[in-house]
Amino acid sequence: MTLGKSIKLFLVDGSINGILTAEIINWTGHVLSAPRTKLLDLIQREECARTGIYFLVGQDPEDSLPSVYIGESDDVANRLKQHNRTEEAGGKDFWEKVCLVTGKDQNITKTHIKYLESRLIDIAKRSGQCLLKNGTAHLYNRLPESDTADMEYFLEQIQVVLPALGYTFLKEIKYPSEQPKVNSIIAPASVDTSNTEAEFYLSTRDINAKAKVIDGEFVVLKDSQVKETPSQSTHSYISKLRPTLIEQGIISVDSFRFTQNYIFSSPSAAAAVINGQETNGRKAWREINTHLPYAQWQQNQVERVIQE
Repeated sequence: MTLGKSIKLFLVDGSINGILTAEIINWTGHVLSAPRTKLLDLIQREECARTGIYFLVGQDPEDSLPSVYIGESDDVANRLKQHNRTEEAGGKDFWEKVCLVTGKDQNITKTHIKYLESRLIDIAKRSGQCLLKNGTAHLYNRLPESDTADMEYFLEQIQVVLPALGYTFLKEIKYPSEQPKVNSIIAPASVDTSNTEAEFYLSTRDINAKAKVIDGEFVVLKDSQVKETPSQSTHSYISKLRPTLIEQGIISVDSFRFTQNYIFSSPSAAAAVINGQETNGRKAWREINTHLPYAQWQQNQVERVIQE
């Protein structure tokens, strides 16, 4: 049985749009989040003088996914000052928010942080939920076995806290029994059938796709087909998200199939990308056993609980 977690949030400025801190009970990590407009206040905090991992996040109106840069430093405040410079001076212009993860004690070292950076870059790249600004991820697995286990636990907590703060680019689809590989940075995403609420299909004359609801996420499954030529290009899912997935290799340009499981924000987003046109996914997707549309299947689930 999956146990719940308590996340303690603190609004430093008394505003949800200011500096936030987040902690999980009995976790040694500490998270800071702030808009770029609060950078001056942020870099004066003691956490910014520690060894840590940080995320620079921006949202271009022309892109359907956020742009993200993942970095590490022994002195995050100094690194953020460098990133705040203009592009011409070696800085980065794209970011609007920053999230910093440090340890509450002195046990998180430079070696630990470099391992976390490598794993996080790989996860962000494989998830396909952002436009990663890092380029090539560096393989870093020089930790003893015990330290690797500790950092994998630390990583799991980061993946719990960040979505609660609105950073959703580290989503993964996992088996509950999935264990990190000690000697490898890359661990392929997989589907947890025990956590699956139902399986759905979307079938037309040209395509056949399958999806599952996993941990509340709508996941299109690997090998699902995609219509080769979109019949509509103005909708953002078709004009922006679909080309991005092809560019990232999540949809193969050769076979027009998904090369991995992929999390969509809604059934309609998935259906639009697959059909190549605006589609009501709540009607298009059907439950594999009853053949009911997604909307009707979901309604039946709610009514059944109410009756019980």
